[in-house]
Amino acid sequence: MKIAHGIVVLAAMAGMGGIGMAADEPPGFLDGGYFDLIDIIPPAPIKDDPRGIADRAIFKLTRKLKGTARWDMAVADVPGDTASMMRDFSCATQVGMTPQKAPKTAALLEKASRDAVRETNQVKDFYRRQRPFLIDEGEICEPLAGFGPNSFDYPSGHATRGWTWALILGEILHERAAPIMARGRAFGESRIVCGAHNASAIEAGRLAASATLDVVRTERSYQLAVDAARVELIALRKASVPPSAQACAAEEALVSQPILR
Repeated sequence: MKIAHGIVVLAAMAGMGGIGMAADEPPGFLDGGYFDLIDIIPPAPIKDDPRGIADRAIFKLTRKLKGTARWDMAVADVPGDTASMMRDFSCATQVGMTPQKAPKTAALLEKASRDAVRETNQVKDFYRRQRPFLIDEGEICEPLAGFGPNSFDYPSGHATRGWTWALILGEILHERAAPIMARGRAFGESRIVCGAHNASAIEAGRLAASATLDVVRTERSYQLAVDAARVELIALRKASVPPSAQACAAEEALVSQPILR
């Protein structure tokens, strides 16, 4: 029954004009269509159901964060490119990562992220849920021009990508797993602070990342890539200057700060 449902969904999405992935996108660890999140992710909330009402209340409450250090952190978390995200996770890992200094780690994170985000985009294009600032008025932390007509809310691609990174980096540097996972949580919450996504979209993005990575981890090529990345990061940590202790302490304080209190 579930298999048939997935086939129907994929066929429907094929008629929608794409799922947000380029045709020449490099491959991930999984073949396209190997794994389908549509039966795993809860349905997108409806505007006036309990989950939708909670989303709207959270969006309104978090607009008061504009002008705070947490808002500034959310702005810094907007870019989703590899170099920016390696910078975002440098304090949590205690490694000054860059794509140039840690190419094997960067390749692993990008490859696994492609699997997770591809699956997330399929769900997002199926539900086509409006972003929060299109439902209720409120300032957001990035230009409206960056959101096209086919830019949807649920699940959050940023949260999917950030949680995928956190899960993998926590696996590689398991002694730093707690701060890494905390930073991954905060990376997703930055999208709530920004007003770019609803809270439910962040939760769905984390579930998308966790479910996809559970399957990716069964691939031998993934395990080999993790082993290579671990050797690379341990060597880099020994050879490089650690991130600024002062800057990392300030970031840790923001990461531990609940966004709704």
